[in-house]
Amino acid sequence: MDAKDTTRVELTDFLDMKRAGRPITMLTAYDTPCARLADRAGVDAILVGDSLSNVVLGHRDTLPVTMEEMLHHTRAVSRGASRALVVADMPFGSYQISREEAVRNGVRFLKEAGAQAVKLEGAGPHVATVRALTEAGVPVVGHLGLTPQTAGMLGGYKLQGRTAEAARRIFDGALELEAAGAFLLVLELVPARLGALVSRRLRIPTIGIGAGAGTDGQVLVFHDLLGFEPDFQPRHLKRYAELGREIERALGAYCAEVRARSFPDEAHSFRMPDEEWAALEAALGPVGARPGEEA
Repeated sequence: MDAKDTTRVELTDFLDMKRAGRPITMLTAYDTPCARLADRAGVDAILVGDSLSNVVLGHRDTLPVTMEEMLHHTRAVSRGASRALVVADMPFGSYQISREEAVRNGVRFLKEAGAQAVKLEGAGPHVATVRALTEAGVPVVGHLGLTPQTAGMLGGYKLQGRTAEAARRIFDGALELEAAGAFLLVLELVPARLGALVSRRLRIPTIGIGAGAGTDGQVLVFHDLLGFEPDFQPRHLKRYAELGREIERALGAYCAEVRARSFPDEAHSFRMPDEEWAALEAALGPVGARPGEEA
């Protein structure tokens, strides 16, 4: 897609992009201003990630974020994205209990929050859930490799698929998710050659994050690529700006000017006509007198 093209991105466009060999751009964002910036930059899809939990809400991991919080932020992103396709992460607990509840929650993201698709993690027992969602008319993005909601069971936030057996499970899971109706697949923290292999074998597009250049597209978190947290520097992340340090500098300058009474100055203040000021003084009486009292 051309960054200047304002045509709404549709689900079918991603398959067309894969067939044409045009890389797909996805960005994880959580609010209206960030969605507007991503939209104007020409991003193809915005993922409202459950990483909202740790990136924005201050939790240690993705597990605490709730359906209501995810719906709230998805609505905000949907209001800011006029071009990019909006994908909402289904938070932990929203699709694991039963397929019926998963479908109900998936439908809520489309009806109440304006998303065009949802994303859920894992294959295995969740393949039937993906099938149920797609049969109910809820487009699904799959997610394999490092799955943050179950990172504790995977040994932490580590590279996945390093052995032939582990790589085969990811490969087979990708085929199962495609067969179940997923239209897109996120591959996170897997060896580059595995990311490329899965991408070649699937008909649906793949989006990589720490999965090498052989996937059909890439996704990064808005705050991460812009350097909001200077100390967060995982290997798979490329920072395109250092806004965290610049924001800190700007806020420090603001505090210093307020304390020095150099802000606001004349340029940032508003005037009152002299005659109106004179009328106010006449009505108030001598300085220091209260209304109804004489000095």
